[in-house]
Amino acid sequence: MYYYEVLVSSPRYHKRETLTYASGQKLAQGSLVALPLRNREELGIVVEATAKPSFKTKEISRVLTGQPLPEASLNLLNWIAEYYPAPWGYITSLFMPRSLLQTARVKPLPLPDNVSLGALPPLTPEQQTTLNVIEKTSSRSFLLHGDTGSGKTRVYIELARKQLENGKNVLILTPEIGLTPQLVREFEHAFKQQVLVLHSNLTISQRRAAWLQVLVAKHPLIVVGPRSALFAPFSNLGLVVVDESHETAYKQEQAPRYDARRVAGKLAELHTAQLILASATPPVSDYYIATARKLPLLRMTKLATSQKPAAPLIEVVMARDKERFTRHPQLSDDLLDALQLSLNKGEQSLVFLNRRGSARLVLCKVCGWQAICPNCGLPLTYHGDHHHLRCHTCGHTQPAVSRCPDCGNTDIVFRSLGTKSIVEALAHFFPKARIQRFDTDNLRNERIEEHFASVSSGKVDILVGTQLLAKGLDLPKLGFVGVVSADTSLSFPDYTAEERTYQMISQVIGRIGRGHRAGRALIQTFHPGSPAIQAAIDKDWASFYENELAQRQQFGFPPFFYLLKLTAARKTSASAQKAAEALVYELREQHLPVFIVGPSPSFYEKSAGEYRWQLIIKAKDRSQLIKVIDLLPANWTYDLDPTNLL
Repeated sequence: MYYYEVLVSSPRYHKRETLTYASGQKLAQGSLVALPLRNREELGIVVEATAKPSFKTKEISRVLTGQPLPEASLNLLNWIAEYYPAPWGYITSLFMPRSLLQTARVKPLPLPDNVSLGALPPLTPEQQTTLNVIEKTSSRSFLLHGDTGSGKTRVYIELARKQLENGKNVLILTPEIGLTPQLVREFEHAFKQQVLVLHSNLTISQRRAAWLQVLVAKHPLIVVGPRSALFAPFSNLGLVVVDESHETAYKQEQAPRYDARRVAGKLAELHTAQLILASATPPVSDYYIATARKLPLLRMTKLATSQKPAAPLIEVVMARDKERFTRHPQLSDDLLDALQLSLNKGEQSLVFLNRRGSARLVLCKVCGWQAICPNCGLPLTYHGDHHHLRCHTCGHTQPAVSRCPDCGNTDIVFRSLGTKSIVEALAHFFPKARIQRFDTDNLRNERIEEHFASVSSGKVDILVGTQLLAKGLDLPKLGFVGVVSADTSLSFPDYTAEERTYQMISQVIGRIGRGHRAGRALIQTFHPGSPAIQAAIDKDWASFYENELAQRQQFGFPPFFYLLKLTAARKTSASAQKAAEALVYELREQHLPVFIVGPSPSFYEKSAGEYRWQLIIKAKDRSQLIKVIDLLPANWTYDLDPTNLL
């Protein structure tokens, strides 16, 4: 009998240590196995052989694949456990789909005849210069700051071709599943090589088959997917591209709360692969770090087209000017006229609002009653299509009211519109237009990835949506973009508010003026003088970056400090506050070189029936924040390197 230390892949396993199991056969390091844990069968990874223990051990049920996890995957797993501390069960589950427990045999994809590019537009001088710098520089990490429409994907394709010719795999990361169809289409058009898609919206069998294809592949592959694709079992990776690298969707919100950009960097390092962080609006912190480390900064500013289209016309409408809102309280006459003109010209339009639902506030005009979530204390959002109220924090739903539960009056008002109410209003103004909404309230068959072909071909006249539509989409028929409220993210009390606003406005404007047609954008705002909004309109990255960096340094935020957000959730606000104050005392007793901010109630103070208080810990040395995590009581949650402090 042989004995092995095994990492269990299950959220039910909360310890930070391996378990010992027995096996009747000799197993290699990284072997994927099925094993009993309490009364269930779970996945496991064999870490190393060990001596027979003094205690009784359970036996491994069976070996799941003929090939173990590659060494680089095991090294990445160990690195995450140190860099983003969490129970082993959560970390290990990132690296293999649970469906491996089901019997499946996968044959490697057939070896292609050659690696050849399909018909592609020639490289622009700027694209060629970018590729030359990458080829001639000794560094393997690059920040590609390419304006919208400058042809960053064309650069990815050329880099991928060189890696495939060298027999190496390629990983292309996207922030959202909705962006995968566009990238997959471009890569499949360029290569006769097989392109694999790997994301959570695939069926269970599709995900398992794609994962196993990466494990057993006999020839190089291009894998396209969101952050979860990082943990595919690559054995010979030559290129990692993080597209739209500014997006907060790259941050995992459940344990382990990893940032895919940092993990991508480590993955590339383990494989000695090229790393490309690419964005039209790179994060301030990433840009500063790249500059400080003297990493190559690749700048692309010119449109990837031989034509010389006119610059898009960008107009600003003051939202408080009621004379410009005679037909609808939130949709200006200018915006409605522009939509009509776009329809008359046979062009596509995009109406952007980063709020879901039909109305964000439901109020009684007589007594002031407001529809509030009983679990979270947050305003409920009205959804007119289902005529119910929903909490977008905990998921609570209840029927919509027609009479005030406090005073009995029927004068109920619905304020602060969302994407669903915009669709209703536009359907009234343009009854013959084909209108489609895209946001996270979409059902599976309504999502952008399911309708990308029809949207791209212009079969939808007016697209209405949230930030899902502002991320990297190239829509040839799009001629007009309307931003209903440019101030949405500015109102959040967070150090990233201005950066998020700048990125959002820049990205949504970037859907037009990409060489297909001149384009026009109209931005409704209460704060036209906002530096973030003005910089986005003027495409003045340099001044925005300098101003934002100065504020971060003055107030002690990244990239000058590392952050750790600690949260105590209790049944009452008083007990949460007491727990937070007790932790502050304990941390001060340790005399660690950290700054403690708080305690204070969380921005969303009540969630899922519990009250939340938080502490923010700042440190120049990130390892000091790991020490703080090690000191935490069991009933605290933590977020290391949070993307916001809300």
